[in-house]
Amino acid sequence: MPVFLNVPSFGDVGHIHDLWPFMGYVTAQTSRIALATGSVITTLRHPLLVAKAAASIDRLSNQRLVLGIATGDRPTEFPAFGQTMDARATLFQEALTVLRQAWREDFPEISTPRVNLSGADTLPKPALRDIPVMVTGHSRQSVEWIAEHGDGWLYYPQNIAQQAMTIKNWRSLTPRFKPFTQSFYIDLSENPDEPPSPIFLGFRAGHRFFTDYFSRLRDIGVNHIGLNLKYATRPAHEIVQELGEHVVPHFPAHATAHLEEAQDAARS
Repeated sequence: MPVFLNVPSFGDVGHIHDLWPFMGYVTAQTSRIALATGSVITTLRHPLLVAKAAASIDRLSNQRLVLGIATGDRPTEFPAFGQTMDARATLFQEALTVLRQAWREDFPEISTPRVNLSGADTLPKPALRDIPVMVTGHSRQSVEWIAEHGDGWLYYPQNIAQQAMTIKNWRSLTPRFKPFTQSFYIDLSENPDEPPSPIFLGFRAGHRFFTDYFSRLRDIGVNHIGLNLKYATRPAHEIVQELGEHVVPHFPAHATAHLEEAQDAARS
């Protein structure tokens, strides 16, 4: 959710609705799906407010929140909020430190550039005293820092060979499993057999190509793909329906796959 302001030169207005009210709406309308942000701009939101909002969604959704965080990259927004882009790396690290302390500790003592907390507490706490945090892109940090401090990495599309090398390096830095996820732009053709043609950070193609391509991404170690319909030429509901019928069944969630295996075993 990187866009706070409508600036014509950006080329889009992002999600339009503010993240947290919209997340509350989706939480109330669903019961099983994971709720992921891509991403909360921690440099422009006060970290104590992010900690409280995220913990609230964690509680209300029965622990379905996965919190993607980022530094932000749109120059006009930073002076509007009284910040400089040069401070992004430091503000990002500060925010993650504050989030962890606010979630894990009772009455934490926090002293950072934006927080001076003593003798007070943030409520609610997450149900498990933590929330999975995905670092978006590099967020002005080294991969080593991301591997140490994040719970996973939300990265950008690359060709298969480049992404495989990125994942190999990521796995070498994370002895304990931490997921690798990526975004991907699609324009789904009505012709299921249409071959791929490149668009920005993705492809236009039929659903058979996407099934094959996503299988290749899974084989190199991509754990989750976030699809972006910004450049789609069909209505979003049609694309979601077609993907749900023809592509998603090839990639069952682990919990669903294990349940189906258990049900098959019980029937045999």
